[in-house]
Amino acid sequence: MAQQMTPMPVQYITEEDGRRIGVVLRWEDYLRLQGASSVDMLSGLSKSELLALAHSKLAPERQSRLDDLLAKQEESGLTEEESDELDSLLAQIDHLNILKARALLTLQQLQESIAAAGT
Repeated sequence: MAQQMTPMPVQYITEEDGRRIGVVLRWEDYLRLQGASSVDMLSGLSKSELLALAHSKLAPERQSRLDDLLAKQEESGLTEEESDELDSLLAQIDHLNILKARALLTLQQLQESIAAAGT
């Protein structure tokens, strides 16, 4: 049987014009919300920095080397050293893709919080 979550009591801090600018939660509720977030946001970066990261690419010389290694692997096979280099490049791409995804998620969360603050 699924456990239902009880609604958290929320108090808003508002400007005189009624615009919400903050939220007050019980400490326990805050900790529960923090624990529910399994993705680490990229806080401390500006929107332009997040956009640059989200649209970043592998350096051209590394991309060229990757293309060469993949072509050689297909044609004649790689030496052990080349295979290790290819594995390292692929791991770098994986890490870059994770960072890009985190940047995009952080941008999305920023947009959602701006939109929520405007309501």
